[in-house]
Amino acid sequence: MNIVNFTPVESLLGGLIIGLAVAILYLLRGNCAGVSKIYYNVIFANKNGFLWRLLFIVGLIIGPIILSFFSYNDLGFEMPNTNPIIVILGGLLVGYGTQLGSGCTSGHGVCGIGRLSIRSIVGTCVFVAAGVLTVFITSSLGWVIL
Repeated sequence: MNIVNFTPVESLLGGLIIGLAVAILYLLRGNCAGVSKIYYNVIFANKNGFLWRLLFIVGLIIGPIILSFFSYNDLGFEMPNTNPIIVILGGLLVGYGTQLGSGCTSGHGVCGIGRLSIRSIVGTCVFVAAGVLTVFITSSLGWVIL
């Protein structure tokens, strides 16, 4: 499998928009945009800041849908024909890892590194290394993940 999707301009613009959104949330509310914590507080109906968290999650879901109406090409995401058990297991492992690591890639990788948190820098390096190792192992064994 050979996938080449090098989009430096789009990636830079996306990163700038994410950084701007994170900065605005932090400046206006004093909150970090860690998606796992936001999601956790919505699921367990934490009354403190529930509305903005719910709107944040809704925006994550409908944002790409709205963008697809204005985009002339696909968004670069395609759900493969994968065994639903594998997808569920993967989601559970990601959720467990999020709890184990006290945050997710958005909390550590975007917000934590921006605050120069050593724990977040180390955590993000571990996330990336685990991803690289997973791709290497699965591609070496001939497993098709994507």
